[in-house]
Amino acid sequence: MTNIENDVFTAVATAARTEFPDLYIVGEYLPVPAKFPAVMLYEADNYVLREGSTIRIDDFVRVMYSVSVFSNKTSGKKSEAKAIADFIDGEMTKLGFTRTMRMQVPNLADATIYRLESRYEAVVGDGQTDGTYIIYQNL
Repeated sequence: MTNIENDVFTAVATAARTEFPDLYIVGEYLPVPAKFPAVMLYEADNYVLREGSTIRIDDFVRVMYSVSVFSNKTSGKKSEAKAIADFIDGEMTKLGFTRTMRMQVPNLADATIYRLESRYEAVVGDGQTDGTYIIYQNL
């Protein structure tokens, strides 16, 4: 099975922590972040793209990543969340992903927390014999 989640998380998390040193970023969904500002970045879907597969059934997969950005600042939480989301958007785009959704989501657990949700998609080719892969943005 084509699995690039660790590579994607490491690349984005490393860059984001450099840009935002106080950022708490995890690679899984958590009901409430342990600290703020926070990002949850994880692979939400991974399925075989049959149109491109050959004898190996998973030559190509379509992946979707979910990114949730949280801020609980008393003042400026929307600006902080948007700045973090914009930065992550740039990093995901550099990797070859296309943003398919971005919206404010009411944080039902605590309405004082501002939350932005984004989704990114790409097709990943895993036909390389050396274990590498290619991310195709426009398929």
